[in-house]
Amino acid sequence: MVNVLGYDALADALTAKGIDVDAVKAKLKQQHIETPSWGYANSGTRFKTFPWRGAARTIQEKLSDAGYVHKMTGVAPSVAIHIPWDKTDDWTMMKQFAAEQGVSIGAVNPNLFQDDQYKLGSITHPSASVREEAIAHMVECCEIMTKTGSNLLSLWFADGTNYAGQDSIVERKHRMESALAETYKHLPPGSRMLIEYKFFEPAFYHTDLADWGMAYATALKLGEQAQVLVDTGHHAQGTNIAHIVAFLLDEGRLGGFHFNARRYADDDLIVGTNNPMELFEIYTELVMAGEKADHVAYMIDQCHNIESKLEAMIISVINCQIAYAKALIVDTKTLQARQMEGDVLGAHAVMTDAFQTDVRPLLAQVRLEMGRPADPIAAFRADDYEKRIADERGAASGVGGGFPT
Repeated sequence: MVNVLGYDALADALTAKGIDVDAVKAKLKQQHIETPSWGYANSGTRFKTFPWRGAARTIQEKLSDAGYVHKMTGVAPSVAIHIPWDKTDDWTMMKQFAAEQGVSIGAVNPNLFQDDQYKLGSITHPSASVREEAIAHMVECCEIMTKTGSNLLSLWFADGTNYAGQDSIVERKHRMESALAETYKHLPPGSRMLIEYKFFEPAFYHTDLADWGMAYATALKLGEQAQVLVDTGHHAQGTNIAHIVAFLLDEGRLGGFHFNARRYADDDLIVGTNNPMELFEIYTELVMAGEKADHVAYMIDQCHNIESKLEAMIISVINCQIAYAKALIVDTKTLQARQMEGDVLGAHAVMTDAFQTDVRPLLAQVRLEMGRPADPIAAFRADDYEKRIADERGAASGVGGGFPT
């Protein structure tokens, strides 16, 4: 196979540093980034959903688009689903349809934030009947996991309060723990419950799962199948996410990621666009953890509001590939030696050297060896897939704010 321009020089430079290029390429070929079904649908801000010609309207169309992204990148073989947005009466047929698109169904995400009865919370609601309804929905999602072969139940709650005294914070904690414990009993064998957190919004006085520590403490009470899901957009400004990742990895409780980016708060910008150094630091901790990171699930959680759904998703996957490739070429022997010597800037220089390395020729070579386009974005723009689905599907009318339609 002909090598990509610039690959040989990069490979020689990495080899000179003691990096096993073939081993790096092998790991890059095994990378797995799960894309979200809702990322292919129309979505918007709190004020308006902006229609995009060709945006997916059904689970079949979402799976088709995800299959196309996997065809372009080679490392996006599964699709997270959201219930009831993606609910179907025949999961056996849907599994087969997904396989025909070259993908599989991944994490199952219950919707516990859109129905009117959840205005005061779902699993922390003061009403026992509302809590029971929320639990029943999570149990239903566990049953869908069994039918789809999924091994991940991904949980995020909008539960919280807006005013001091609105409800008992401690009682809401107890309700949450009780509901999750009941749901935990219904997890399929060998599966995991991933508990996500968010430090504010849509509740502004307190959110019931405000940070990784709360999610971690909750997971410990539930059992080994419960772990923490880190959403890269759900932190206060200045939070060192790599630190959180390192801690949870060492504790064996890092379950997975929802990758995205945010400028001020919340998320939904393309991962790696706002702070690529942060994404590299996160991946470096994962690489350094070795086997402790083998079980970690890597999922994108983005609703693309004004940009092409497909191109945005491809860029998201590529940015994760770039960050991982840079983390794999960190000169760990030199890094560790300088750390032990107390060489502060020398150790930092090892990190920045890897981060500043242009790994695009390496990734292009890996893609060619996998039978994928060397440049997925160029291939996408030269293809007519987006035009074809736009002509076939048209554009749904824009509706109120927020979530996929």
